[in-house]
Parts: sequence; structure tokens; C-alpha cells
Amino acid sequence: MKVTASGHNLFQLTHLGAINCYLVREDDGFTLIDTAWPENQAQAIMAEVKKLGLPIVRILLTHDHIDHVGSLDALHAALPDVPVAISEREARLMTGDLSLDPSEPQDKKLGNYPCTTKPTFLLHDGDRIGSLVAISSPGHSVGHMAFLDTRDRTLIAGDAFQTLGGVAVAGTFKILFPLPALSTWHKDLALESARKLLALQPSVLAIGHGRMLNQPQVAMEKAIRVMEQSQLQEQRKQSHVA
Repeated sequence: MKVTASGHNLFQLTHLGAINCYLVREDDGFTLIDTAWPENQAQAIMAEVKKLGLPIVRILLTHDHIDHVGSLDALHAALPDVPVAISEREARLMTGDLSLDPSEPQDKKLGNYPCTTKPTFLLHDGDRIGSLVAISSPGHSVGHMAFLDTRDRTLIAGDAFQTLGGVAVAGTFKILFPLPALSTWHKDLALESARKLLALQPSVLAIGHGRMLNQPQVAMEKAIRVMEQSQLQEQRKQSHVA
């Protein structure tokens, strides 16, 4: 597992050059954001944590996809007293509940990765966890969360954006790394969330797939424009068919 530091408080842990999770330094230890691929990454994460010299004191999850919660059960078995948090909406997916709320778009089916581990507490937009603020950012998944570090405005954005294969909003197909696009639930909501995250004016963009970006606003703006154009073209095609 490759470890890349950003400043004093953020460490990116990368598996197979493509799947990231993050350690955020707090006064009481590390907050682990996401848990990478199933099972075998739990030991690798704990080994890197030991090298860095602080314990994992909480686990936050951006969303319930296999490459983000895959090692959660194994980590929870090894660290049973460490609290686990995910958005209230996303927690339903962890139990296998794929039902849609009446207020949600009904034209797209949900996907999930069932976990045995039950969240200790549920997150809502604006919740504060240590130095982090939870930011609701649905689209890639129905209850997707990003996390903004209030100390330096680092944004851990899950799969709301990607940088592997090119900087892109969730749902934008990148031929060099198409998996985030293929697993995005609703592109229109993903675009709205991308605009919301850009408005936070992050100093660093840290995402689930790809390298971290310093001062990422210009790249985020460009990715949003590409997505907007793509959605406009899709709408025109649909109007012609209708």
C-alpha cells in the first residue's frame, strides 16, 4: 500500500494504484475515511497506521460501494470499539434495502455492498466529526458524503470527483478509468453535488481514485463544464427521440 502525505494531517493510502482511503490526524488519533477493497486490505491499513504512530479512533464512510467499505467488516472485527459512521441514507444500503424514497429520482436503480457491521452513528449534512464537516453530496450514490477539514479546507470527496484517468465529475466516462462513471447512480444529482463541493473552495481535493490535487478549483470547474455539456447533449438527444 502506497502512502502519500498532504500537509501534516492527511495521509492517502493507495491500493493497486487505483483505490484510495484516507487517514486524517486528530488530537486523539486517526479518523479513517473509507476502508478500500474487501478483507485483505484491513491488515495493510493497520500496518500503515502502526508505522504512523497513532491509533484509528473512528471510521467514516463516504458511501456503500465495495471499494470503499470492502474491508469494513474485517477492520471492525479487529477494532470492535472504534465507532463507524455513514450517512443515514446510505446506511439503508448496507442492510440490503434498495428502496427509493418518493422524493428521489425513480428512474435509476440503486446498488449496494451489504456489510455485517452496523454504523455506530449516522451522518447528516453539516455534522461535525472532530475537525471534519460532513457534506451531503449525492449522485454517485444516493447518500454519498464528502468531508471538509475545517483546519485547512482539504476536501475528502469520495467518488464525487475522480482524478485517475483525468479529472472528472462522477458519471463522466473516462476511458482510462471508467469504473466511477459506470457505478454512478444519478448524473444530474452528481453534477449538482460537484457544484456544491466547488463552492466550498477547497485547498486540496482528495478523492477515491487518483492523486490528490492542490488548489483544485480550476480543474473542478473544467470537469463541471464537461459534465454540463455532456448532460446538455444527452437532453437534446432525448428531446429528438420524444
